Amino acid sequence: MIVIESISKSFDDKKVLSNISAQFLKGQTNLIIGRSGSGKTVLLKSIVGLHEVDEGQVFYDDRDFTSMKPKERKKLRQEMGMLFQGGALFDSLTVEENVRFPLDMFADQTTEEKKKRVDFCLDRVNIEKANHLFPSEISGGMQKRVAIARAIALSPKYLFCDEPNSGLDPETALVIDELIHEITVDLNMTTIINTHDMNSVMEIGDKILFISGGEMGWEGTKHEILKTDNQKLNEFVFANKQYRQIRDARIENKD
Repeated sequence: MIVIESISKSFDDKKVLSNISAQFLKGQTNLIIGRSGSGKTVLLKSIVGLHEVDEGQVFYDDRDFTSMKPKERKKLRQEMGMLFQGGALFDSLTVEENVRFPLDMFADQTTEEKKKRVDFCLDRVNIEKANHLFPSEISGGMQKRVAIARAIALSPKYLFCDEPNSGLDPETALVIDELIHEITVDLNMTTIINTHDMNSVMEIGDKILFISGGEMGWEGTKHEILKTDNQKLNEFVFANKQYRQIRDARIENKD
């Protein structure tokens, strides 16, 4: 579990985050949503320590990340998996070498043990016979799956995903969503996803945080989000015609 308490962050004189508190539970896909410039990306980067917070604390299973020394943070980061927006695979490395990269960096394992772990991770994301291919030789969806395999190579307790569906067609995006959710449940990870994709929200939003103007605007589940009377959240959600139709149908059925 990850807990953030009263997080605030400013850049120069501009306050980007203001007094945000939340809990992110194990075995759930926790989504951070909001408009561009709302502060959701800064919040995610603050949680993983890419930005130092001005006020507040971040706890990883009761461990105060904000007060840790660099050596302690480095050790904790070995428990984290990162899925970047563009996948961020190394073009000069094969699929197998990309997935093995964090093992080479941090794992005290034999070559054979690393190979078994790589094969397990690739199998878990449903990739076969691609070990010796390069990223340029596989599709965008497969690249994202390889990136997920790399993110779980070290058996992380915490998984962070920044816009995992960016650049994908809707069908492939759905596959990636389902895969992230399945792995989160199976490995009992604490997963935090930064997204603006409402399809992701409605498919895998176990818990949703809506950030508006750097403040906590709303929190709830995918089952609650279509029922809320929060005006700013409704403006964000129902900018998508598909969800306006769902809302209107529910209102009509009540009548």
